[in-house]
Amino acid sequence: MKLFCCLFLFVCSIAIAQQSPKIQVNGRVSSTMVNLEGVYVINLKTEQMVQTDKSGDFVIPAVKGDTLVFSMFQYTRVKVVLTDENLAGQKVIVTMLPVMNYLDEVVIKTYSHVNAVSLGIISSSQRSYSPAERKLKAASDFGGSGGASVGLDPLLNLISGRTAMLKKELEVEKKEKFIRQLEYMFEQAHFVGKLKIPLLYVKGFIYYAVENPKFTKVLETKNKVSIEFLLAQLAEMYKESIAVQTK
Repeated sequence: MKLFCCLFLFVCSIAIAQQSPKIQVNGRVSSTMVNLEGVYVINLKTEQMVQTDKSGDFVIPAVKGDTLVFSMFQYTRVKVVLTDENLAGQKVIVTMLPVMNYLDEVVIKTYSHVNAVSLGIISSSQRSYSPAERKLKAASDFGGSGGASVGLDPLLNLISGRTAMLKKELEVEKKEKFIRQLEYMFEQAHFVGKLKIPLLYVKGFIYYAVENPKFTKVLETKNKVSIEFLLAQLAEMYKESIAVQTK
């Protein structure tokens, strides 16, 4: 009974915290003394997304405890948990580091036949998990490792909203992967020249595209012909949308 009361009070406190009014949080993103434009800033709890402007500045609604994810192609991903100071007007300052690639400076020998499977460390049928998938699996595994016993942590994670947060983080991770895939497959000239997307809206269109479940399914096939066909359809819909907004 005492445990039930504690859990009830805990759930109530979480519910009250989640109903706190949103505040416009200001911030700036830079890298090696240069402000970054076009960085995706995502509120992990609400899944709301904005982008930094030419000065690297951004404004996004949030409450204390919300996690902001900063993502940009060829830069390391950054996560920031908002504090009272951020909500009191203190600017969120984020520095992103470029992904370094030294492959042109060193000689690397690859042995494709030598891996964890060939060495017998893992089974060939074992599924590999991304970082977000591993966190979610660990937080929501009621059976425990090997299904031995039911622990209390998964239940607390479920009640506190941590499991839901990790599910959203997994979705954000997938979207980031799709964004990187699109930016790798198509140069900016393709979006502007062939799809006729205004330069100012290219990054917004990419995010719009990866929000479409039908398109991401096609994107996972890596069939460029199918991807281009569906991307052209989405481009027409997106241009109609921004035409209405700019009237």
